[in-house]
Amino acid sequence: MSDKTALITGGARGIGLGISQKLAEEGWNLAISGRKKYNDVEDIINKLASPGNKVRYYQSDVSKREDHKSLLNSIKSDFGRLNLLINNTGVGPINRLDILEAEEESFDRLININLKGPYFLTKDTANWMIQQKNDGTEEFFSIINIGSVSADVASVTRGDYCISKAGVSMATKLWAARLGEYNIPVYEIQPGIIKTDLTRGVTEKYDKLINEGLLVQSRWGYPQDVGKAAASLARGDMAFSTGQIIRVDGGLTLQRL
Repeated sequence: MSDKTALITGGARGIGLGISQKLAEEGWNLAISGRKKYNDVEDIINKLASPGNKVRYYQSDVSKREDHKSLLNSIKSDFGRLNLLINNTGVGPINRLDILEAEEESFDRLININLKGPYFLTKDTANWMIQQKNDGTEEFFSIINIGSVSADVASVTRGDYCISKAGVSMATKLWAARLGEYNIPVYEIQPGIIKTDLTRGVTEKYDKLINEGLLVQSRWGYPQDVGKAAASLARGDMAFSTGQIIRVDGGLTLQRL
C-alpha cells in the first residue's frame, strides 16, 4: 500500500478528476473532497482505487472554514499523513456579464470559493505539513494551486473570475515565500481552454477560435493534460522551482507576431 497521500479538492470532476486519475496511476493514496454527496461520486471513487492505493471521499465545502478542520481531521484519521495539497476547486461566474453590469453576488461567491477557501485551507494544511517535518519525516511535501490563464488574460465578461484567479496567483507566491524555510515547494498550474463541464456552454465559441488559430497547438486541452503536469510536480521533478507557474494552455499565452 502506498504511503504517499494527496488531498485534491474538487477531485471527482473535470480538471480535478484528470489529476486524480493520473496520481492514482502513480500509486498515490487519494483524499478527494467536494460538495456532492458520496452516492453521486461513488462509481468514480471506486474506479480510482486499486490494490496498491486507498481512496476516500469527503463531502466538504472549501468556502466554509468549519469544513477545513473536519476535512483534515478525517484525513489524519484515515491516512495518518498528507504529502500533497492540490487546491483545484473552482467555479465560474453565475452569469457571464460585462463588468459594467457586474453582480455582487457572483463576485462574492467566486472570491469565497476560488480564493478565500483555498487560501485558508492552505494555511491549515501547511501547518500540518510543518508538524510532520518537525516530527522527523524525510518525505517530500508540496502544494499545487490550480489557477487559470485568466489571472493574466483579461476577459471583460468574466471580471469576477479573472480577479479571483489573479488572487490565486499571488497566493502561490506568498505561500512559496513563506514555506521556503521548510522546503515545501508551492506551485501553480494555469490551464487554458480545457474541455470540461465548465466550458460546455462555450464549446461552439472556442471551437471557432481554435480553428482560426487562437492556439499554437490547435486543439482543446483535456483534464489529463493538467493531470500529467500535476503528477510531475508531485513527484518532485521540479523540487527547486518553488513559486513557479506551469501553463497548460497549448500556447494560448505565447506572444506571437
